Amino acid sequence: MTDVFQALAHPVRRAVLKKLKAGPMSAGELAKAFPVSKPTMSRHFAALKEAGLIRAERVGTTIRYRLNVSVADEAIAAVMGLLGRGQADETQEDEDDR
Repeated sequence: MTDVFQALAHPVRRAVLKKLKAGPMSAGELAKAFPVSKPTMSRHFAALKEAGLIRAERVGTTIRYRLNVSVADEAIAAVMGLLGRGQADETQEDEDDR
């Protein structure tokens, strides 16, 4: 999980994930959206892949990235747990409603 939080620490990586919420995109499409060099974008993609937040698929000479929703969901659940939110709170709310 540490890799996930380290990957999420950089604003460009968070922006890449936001873009991928809409669906898979090529490395070139993503790189055009950011004012950084291609090698820098490659390092961002590598960090996101290493953390499991994105998946890469080679289509011919193009690499397409997609969001790995299950890992993103786990990260969100971990953060919610740190904040005292999530399933435990929902269970308590259900009990309070009775």
